[in-house]
Amino acid sequence: MQHAARNYAIVTAAYWGFTLTDGALRMLVLLHFYRLGYSPFTLAFLFLLYEAAGVLANLIGGWLATRYGITRMLTVGLVTQIIGFTLLSQLDPAWTVTMSVAWVVLSQGVCGVAKDLTKTASKSAIKVTQAAAKEQDNSQLFKWVAWFTGSKNAMKGVGFFLGGLLLQALGFQHALWAMAALLAVVLLGVVTSLPTMMGKSKASKSAKELFAKNAGINALAAARVVLFGARDVWFVVGVPVFLYSQGWTFTMVGGFLAAWTIGYGLMQALAPNIVRRSPDGLSTEVPAARLWSALLAVVPMGIAAAVALDVPHLQWVVVGGLGLFGVAFAVNSSVHSYLVLAYAGSEKAAEDVGFYYAANALGRFFGTLMSGLLYQWGGLLYALLGSAVMLVLCWVFTLSLPEKKT
Repeated sequence: MQHAARNYAIVTAAYWGFTLTDGALRMLVLLHFYRLGYSPFTLAFLFLLYEAAGVLANLIGGWLATRYGITRMLTVGLVTQIIGFTLLSQLDPAWTVTMSVAWVVLSQGVCGVAKDLTKTASKSAIKVTQAAAKEQDNSQLFKWVAWFTGSKNAMKGVGFFLGGLLLQALGFQHALWAMAALLAVVLLGVVTSLPTMMGKSKASKSAKELFAKNAGINALAAARVVLFGARDVWFVVGVPVFLYSQGWTFTMVGGFLAAWTIGYGLMQALAPNIVRRSPDGLSTEVPAARLWSALLAVVPMGIAAAVALDVPHLQWVVVGGLGLFGVAFAVNSSVHSYLVLAYAGSEKAAEDVGFYYAANALGRFFGTLMSGLLYQWGGLLYALLGSAVMLVLCWVFTLSLPEKKT
């Protein structure tokens, strides 16, 4: 048990370091290029390859982690992120807009691969270490998943603030170099601390076998696509641009998004105290997923009504609504992250997690794309309506989640 807990702690710490720089990167790129006058759709376009690359990276990453070990794939993810930062730092202000956008999209694509390779390897390590501690039950797995996911998102919030701070203090290029140096330290710790072959198992031999997931994972994957699409459709471009248009400064916008993400992460970590757990790990957790999906869908509907009516102090109504959204979204996300590991088998946990997070990346890609388009077509109202539609679909998909493991 001590050995399993040690590996869990090391993987969590490594992912903290990675997430800190990943959150900083998003804010760095968003603020830098919005300051240069890029449109909402162009800003969203800068992140499209970053999100799209994650779909393939998760699928392949899960298979590679099963075949070659989780530690090796965690190492590959960290090295890839350092390469992405280095490429992005070579952006030349003298280039044309087209060349600059192409270079940023390419560099972001490399970082997107890095993010999802690292995430898949890290989440799979939880299942492996928990399986090694056989005296522990499903409640321990829920706690480990919730803490890992929640602390990761809190660290991303700190990264949002760090990105704005580094951009102001060091400038675009030097900020990227500083983040690459931080990841190099994390990489050294992973290589010297984790067992090289941790998580290595018999991988799928064909695409048919790789995609032949059980009903629970398939339903969760479908729900995850629309859940994360519903968040990013108004969070990626809509909220920052709306608040800036209301007179907020970049520091205020970045600080608010950082505080929201930290609070969201803390709520994820607290999810095991909110959702009643069952001895079999599914009979109360699955109904909880359905309940919280339905509650979440109501929030953007209410905010959309306020925007359509142009109520007084609208910016604070949006801020308050985003707080409610964060609470319900955090519980949903934490329950989903637990359920995928509850449904997955230990032998190929990395493949199952990779498939699930490929759906997650697909949702982020779709949400990012629609965030720029909907905001450009109809402002925050359209983005909120798009979010509500996707969350209703999320609730529908959770209705098919099995309450017993097959």
